[in-house]
Amino acid sequence: MKNLLIVIAVVVVLALMGGCSYNGMVKSDENVKGKWGEVQTQYQRRSDLIPNLVSTVKGEANFEKGTLTEVTNARARATSIQVDPTKLTPEAIQQYQQAQGQLSTALGRLLVASENYPTLRANEAFRGLQVQLEGTENRISVARRDFNESVQAYNSKIRTFPANITAKLFGFSEKGYFQSEAGSDKAPKVQF
Repeated sequence: MKNLLIVIAVVVVLALMGGCSYNGMVKSDENVKGKWGEVQTQYQRRSDLIPNLVSTVKGEANFEKGTLTEVTNARARATSIQVDPTKLTPEAIQQYQQAQGQLSTALGRLLVASENYPTLRANEAFRGLQVQLEGTENRISVARRDFNESVQAYNSKIRTFPANITAKLFGFSEKGYFQSEAGSDKAPKVQF
């Protein structure tokens, strides 16, 4: 009888620990999904600003058409890739990040090329859009950092004992991080 009571007590303690772990994992998973939503919101904001920027730049008759086409095409590619928040695998995040990186590169070329057009730089709408894009890039950076922090907390939670047992039982798996772009560890060369 005493052994039966000990077994029942152990089972109850394990069930309580597992229940607490499960609830914590669900909260962490929802936090990761919320942070991912914020990342997508900021990227969408940037995508929404691009048509206005391109339209403003098109007003400058001599501007390079190839650069504008590249920005438009990169925006189309970036907005075509969607990642389901329930499937935030490292591969899915890398694919999303790669498309967004191509858009960032195209925008960078557009802004650098605009320096050759004094009337464009003097255009108030263009300057306002540049400021908005810069602010959006900062928001994207903050959203990505917050996302990575929430993924780190989630991944730590599901990998520590005894929560890792509950995680395996209920199918919680590791989420992927945003990684820095290839070559971003080297400072760009600025030449005048």
